[in-house]
Amino acid sequence: MTRVLVVGDANLDLVLAGDVVPRFGQEEQLLDSSRLVLGSSAGIVAHGLARLAVDTTLVACVGDDDFGRVTVERLRAGGVDTSGVRVVGGRATGLSVILSAPHDRSILTDTGAMTEVGTADVRAVLEAGRRAGRPFGHVHVASWFLLPGLAAELPALFAELRAEGTTVSLDTNWDPAGRWEGLREALPHVDLFLPNQEELRAVGAVLEAPSGWSGSSGDDAARDLAAASAVAALGPAVVVKAGRDGGWSLRAGEPVVRHPGLVLDVVDTTGAGDSFDAGYLAAWTSGAADEVERLRWATTAGSLSTRAAGGTGAQATVDDLGRVPA
Repeated sequence: MTRVLVVGDANLDLVLAGDVVPRFGQEEQLLDSSRLVLGSSAGIVAHGLARLAVDTTLVACVGDDDFGRVTVERLRAGGVDTSGVRVVGGRATGLSVILSAPHDRSILTDTGAMTEVGTADVRAVLEAGRRAGRPFGHVHVASWFLLPGLAAELPALFAELRAEGTTVSLDTNWDPAGRWEGLREALPHVDLFLPNQEELRAVGAVLEAPSGWSGSSGDDAARDLAAASAVAALGPAVVVKAGRDGGWSLRAGEPVVRHPGLVLDVVDTTGAGDSFDAGYLAAWTSGAADEVERLRWATTAGSLSTRAAGGTGAQATVDDLGRVPA
């Protein structure tokens, strides 16, 4: 089985549900629930891959504090190899506060020590795998825009990995600055680009998507296809998370492939897109050649993750995927 190296952020999420829209003026609001759970895009993807029986190692940075120790403990409990998680003295572990509504959420993040991760950390783990005779066949990077030091070095690293025959996937997540810089240089060296629909539209606007791209106006489906076509023209397959509608993918010169999500009683959508990524990558690295099947794994994993609070509380297993009909 292909070993997967996940690179990016690692932290806990404080998930708040109920009356979560803040009202200032020292007004106290009562919540339905609050939970401290394993968070971070890279952390949730790594945990989801391990749940799907994929040999997974995480490269990330945490602080030398309680939040960092709990983060690592929960990753290990989920089956993730945390030998690539570096503890940074003098820095606090990052934290995200999730204001969770049934079909949407707002995220407040303190990046903390997560910004310390760099390509030296990645190369050290890759080299350790080679020396042990257990090289990594796939590298997935998450939270590009929360890790500016790493992001600046990634296009060159991606090119090296591809030259060695290692496949690469990227989920940037949202750019808080709204600039979406560096993607034009990186995407030609990426096999799989995994945005949600809002991220795809933003990236498409930056890339000046052809074929009728018109910013925020016009038909959504046509705009999404134009944006995906602009990205795919640079090289990667574009695999799009579409929320309740499931997901779809596009490769240059090929038709769109779609798969619906599951109809469930949603508890929390936090991390559903990361679980979608884990499902798709599990299928990809296991050799599933059929794109509909890869999307079925992805949409099933993403849907099932919404059954509990937080991103990892209800992630899919291989048995779960087998019980859902194609």
